[in-house]
Amino acid sequence: MTKNIMIVGVGGQGTLLTSRILGGITVASGYDVKLSEVHGMAQRGGSVVTYVRYGEQVAEPIVEEGQADVLIAFERLEALRYAHFLKKDGVIIVNDQRIDPMPVVTGNAEYPENILKHLKEKYQVISVDAMKEALELGNSRVFNVIILGVAAKHMEFSKEMWIEVIRNTVPPKTVDMNIRAFEKGYEIA
Repeated sequence: MTKNIMIVGVGGQGTLLTSRILGGITVASGYDVKLSEVHGMAQRGGSVVTYVRYGEQVAEPIVEEGQADVLIAFERLEALRYAHFLKKDGVIIVNDQRIDPMPVVTGNAEYPENILKHLKEKYQVISVDAMKEALELGNSRVFNVIILGVAAKHMEFSKEMWIEVIRNTVPPKTVDMNIRAFEKGYEIA
């Protein structure tokens, strides 16, 4: 059976690194894995979607609407934008952070109110203020690995395996910080 994971966020938030870690753990577990990424109008600041599909044999890298087992969202509006990709029994793991898109910044649109409340009416949602947690660790850039730690509780891979893949994926100078971030997310979940 193929598992489908989507990672959504804004350019610069680390969706691609997160997908490499997810891809690494699935390959290390012996699965066939397909990764695909879609960038919005601009890499930094635009919407970024990454698909990770794994199983015995995976034919294509794209997750279809209504097929995601897990939706990892690094920002509330991105969670709302892609929630329809989730399966009925899937889970959204969202960083409770607001990043205004360009139409909101320029005054041409308003940021939607009560996004998490609306999502929780229809979906299973786990919300984490990962930026606050990352700042407590002393590095705002690891919020994505905190979210990944939360997501890891909804996947079949051991904590030790996750840590080994992180150790082999992130830049050497950030290994310890990323492992601490993952463990913090894992504890939150």
